[in-house]
Amino acid sequence: MMLESLGVNHRVCVIIPTYNNAKTLKRVVDGVLQHIDHVYVVNDGSTDATSSILTQYNDIVIINQPKNQGKGKALQAGFRQALEDGFDYAITIDSDGQHYPDDIPVFLEELSKHSEPVLLIGNRDMEQAGIPGKSSFGNRFSNFWFWFETGIRLEDTQSGYRMYSLKHLPKKLYTNKFEFEIEIIVRTAWNDVLVKNIPVKVLYDPAERVSHFRPFKDFTRISILNTVLVLITLLYIKPRNFFRKLKKKALANS
Repeated sequence: MMLESLGVNHRVCVIIPTYNNAKTLKRVVDGVLQHIDHVYVVNDGSTDATSSILTQYNDIVIINQPKNQGKGKALQAGFRQALEDGFDYAITIDSDGQHYPDDIPVFLEELSKHSEPVLLIGNRDMEQAGIPGKSSFGNRFSNFWFWFETGIRLEDTQSGYRMYSLKHLPKKLYTNKFEFEIEIIVRTAWNDVLVKNIPVKVLYDPAERVSHFRPFKDFTRISILNTVLVLITLLYIKPRNFFRKLKKKALANS
């Protein structure tokens, strides 16, 4: 009903990847169900009370990964199932409670404005009180390299609150953990899909939030990925774009 009222003509679902976020998972799922009926929860090998919590729901699709494989793998499992089930777009929301499900209509309203495929990323206020300094730094670092690799300036490239056009995702993705969310937006932008921010709220509650980001290991992975993406940008993407412009100019003058 909400999709029609906002003028959305696509089939949209929500994917919630989760790993040991039993404290906040139920609140997130319940909040999402108030806005969208089609929900996938990918249980990425959780060892806490996650499985027990999920047995309370008969109206969602649960995808169980037998062992923890990383957020990237969990999202890919959700994307595959949603595509098989005929969905056009998937909103991804983290299960750690930092995102507000009542921002889902913000994504849907923005989607209704676009006739071409789009990838939307929630833009959090990283300057508000309570945001860890390392998160703000990491986001600025990521924003810079995303701009260098795509020419697109965004204020938040690390938010997990996103809307993906499922039929326009790269056919093969090479990363499995937190760096996956950088790879997918860069390579989607390279495929000429519009990537843009939309404003969303954020909550950082140190008493309940469980972060699985490992500063040294994951930052190293992200740095290696950006090194590869920069090389591809310089050796392939920029020359490709240059020759595309020449071709368009030649056609326009013919």
